[in-house]
Amino acid sequence: MSESIISAQATVERRREALIDTARELQLRLQPKTLAREAWESAKVKGADMAEDAVDAVKRRPVATGGIIAAIAMFLAREPIKDGVSRIYDAMTSDEGEAPKKKSPVRKPAARRKRSAPRQPRKTETK
Repeated sequence: MSESIISAQATVERRREALIDTARELQLRLQPKTLAREAWESAKVKGADMAEDAVDAVKRRPVATGGIIAAIAMFLAREPIKDGVSRIYDAMTSDEGEAPKKKSPVRKPAARRKRSAPRQPRKTETK
């Protein structure tokens, strides 16, 4: 055999091995377990980056951030705040000798009972 054929066969064999190695590596990378682990790591890194950005934004504008947080807290606590202000107002406007009136608890309407038989019309006597 000529030297060029032997060299070509060796080159083919090296490339075949490289192709098989690449295929094995792809199989490992495309396993569901590996994909899930990489997605989780990527999400953790992205979350950490977002947290760092948020901390930097708070450091740059602490007053604005405090105002936004206060607005959100007041929105979420609007019912208790309204009740508290109402009680204070009632206490301030009531007579000094009287205790403030208590609110009557809100009652839910009673559930209607199902009737087993339809109503019969009333019979009226005629004279």
